[in-house]
Amino acid sequence: MDRERGDRGRRLLDGLIALALLVIGLAGTAPAGLNQGVGTGRATYPLVVVAALAVAVRRHWPLATLAVVTAASTAYLVLGYPYGPILLSFFVAVYTTAAHRPVRVAAVANGVALLVLLTHVFLGVRPPGLVGLMPAAAWVVVPFAVGVTVRLGRENAARSRADEARRLADAERLRVAREVHDVVGHGLAAIHLQAEIALHLLARKPEQAEAALTAISRTSKEALDELRVTLTVVRRDEAADERAPAPGLAQLPQLRERLAGAGLPVTVEVEGAPRPLPVAADLAAYRVVQEALTNVLRHAGPATATVRLRYAPTEVAVEVTDTGRGAAAPVGRAGGYGLAGMRERVTALGGSFTAGPASAGGFRVSATLRVEEVT
Repeated sequence: MDRERGDRGRRLLDGLIALALLVIGLAGTAPAGLNQGVGTGRATYPLVVVAALAVAVRRHWPLATLAVVTAASTAYLVLGYPYGPILLSFFVAVYTTAAHRPVRVAAVANGVALLVLLTHVFLGVRPPGLVGLMPAAAWVVVPFAVGVTVRLGRENAARSRADEARRLADAERLRVAREVHDVVGHGLAAIHLQAEIALHLLARKPEQAEAALTAISRTSKEALDELRVTLTVVRRDEAADERAPAPGLAQLPQLRERLAGAGLPVTVEVEGAPRPLPVAADLAAYRVVQEALTNVLRHAGPATATVRLRYAPTEVAVEVTDTGRGAAAPVGRAGGYGLAGMRERVTALGGSFTAGPASAGGFRVSATLRVEEVT
């Protein structure tokens, strides 16, 4: 629909341009002849009309338009009629081929048009001779240069839009990959440890193994629900799945329960009055806590963890510390994709992020996110 409307608009514009050239040609040819001391003849105005009306289809058939206008303009000049508004139609035809056809095609077509137009310089009723070469060439060179410039600018703009679209698509893919990494990585880490516990207890304490298997079932369901929410947001052609809430700090109790079932006791401390946060900040804060605790589960060994939330008027801060191996942890813990993803999330929202061994032992992850001040 928009394309059809755009085509109609362009056709209307071309019709108006042709009408304007027709009016200028009919009104301006005789005064041009008087200024040059040259009269008009029976074919003057029919040729002016043909050249002007051909411009009405210039976008659809630019080469045909150029051929018709060139023939009419050349015949007009060969018959000795005055230099006048008909050359404006020729100017528009040359410009159109340069702006709407490949440069090589336009160059060849306009080169032929120039050669045809130059016949009046040596032939016809009033041949100007060599003096007329430069003015005639200018009526081709100038509009051709303008048309090529416009075409290149349009192509550069199209490339810029395509590059921007690719950049946005890449950013979206990166965002989705990061979400999937956080959801799947955390869920699989918890499931792995719970499965280890179940295997260890299956023969000796089957009732406790059953509890671990129940925890695996619950963790996998929650992870799948969260993954479904993440992917549904990406698939914008479908309605959002409302069976699971969007991830946020409100889900910390469930996260704490899952990790406790996997063998990682987590303490949550809150400073200030909890309040609803912007969706992006809420998700980023939750993902920082989730990824930091997942890293503790994977790398810290036997440990406990503490999550501290601090709500301030213009910011929310999260800190995750543990009592694990700290600086002795594997290199992947300090420099892996998880920490890089956390840092990208936080800095993309204008916040600050730090991670490294804690002074009292263990590991510390801290992030501060800017939010609007509560009034």
